Amino acid sequence: MTVSIGSRVIGGGHPAYVIAEIGLNHNGDVEIAKRLIDVAANAGANAVKFQKRTPEIATPEHMRDVPRETPWGTMSYLDYRRRVEFGRDEYIEVGDYATMRGLDWFASPWDVPSVEFLEELNVVAHKVASASLTDIELLEALRATGKPIILSTGMSTPEQIDRAMQTLDTDRVILMHATSTYPMEPEEANLRVITTLRDRYPGVPVGYSGHERGLQISLAAVALGAVAVERHITLDRTMWGSDHAASLEPGGLEHLVRDIRIIETAMGDGVKRVFPGEQAPMAKLRRVGV
Repeated sequence: MTVSIGSRVIGGGHPAYVIAEIGLNHNGDVEIAKRLIDVAANAGANAVKFQKRTPEIATPEHMRDVPRETPWGTMSYLDYRRRVEFGRDEYIEVGDYATMRGLDWFASPWDVPSVEFLEELNVVAHKVASASLTDIELLEALRATGKPIILSTGMSTPEQIDRAMQTLDTDRVILMHATSTYPMEPEEANLRVITTLRDRYPGVPVGYSGHERGLQISLAAVALGAVAVERHITLDRTMWGSDHAASLEPGGLEHLVRDIRIIETAMGDGVKRVFPGEQAPMAKLRRVGV
């Protein structure tokens, strides 16, 4: 089974769909967001993804008044969330810019009003963050949109994933294996879960959303058949903010996309044959014929 997002088809036999996750790494600045969109487009990614929250709903009660040191001074965690959140005008500006650069764009809504907000902007798909996989009200709102849904499975049990899939009840879901550790160490990658998910949900495209340092694990996921790859991106991993350290800088994203395409070419079709490049070595080295 395949799922279409915009003009791109995602599934077995098609190029991996590369999502550059900007998230909140724009730090509330439209110009930084545009620079990150440029990074994604220049690297050959297919989409950029943001996060959309209604801070008063999406911020846990016990976290709201916790002091947070920020580039704008000390403020409550709730005020920080308000400070970095884009509104309608900012999203129209960055969304139009992403479209102009040839990229799909969408976001992870963290609450039902954010689903409605994104629907008004006519996003091409929705992403469910791992933290939201158990939010049935949110999943029901996303199902009602009829849009393709990318579902990350970090911090989730098989039973919770089953329930989410039953709630979404659509053939337009892409599952993403993920481990929600920032940054993730290799021993927690558990890449064989890609195969486990593919077996558990026959026909559902399965990708990989990574939070590791470096490229090796994401590339291994592609070799295992991941049909989509999502990685956070940043202009500089030393920038202020919680996700920058587990993000790829511009050169890293460029190398990731390049190496994904090389791996896809190298995987071939599985039919054993003698290639033209082998003819000369065969004539020179093989002593006994057929």
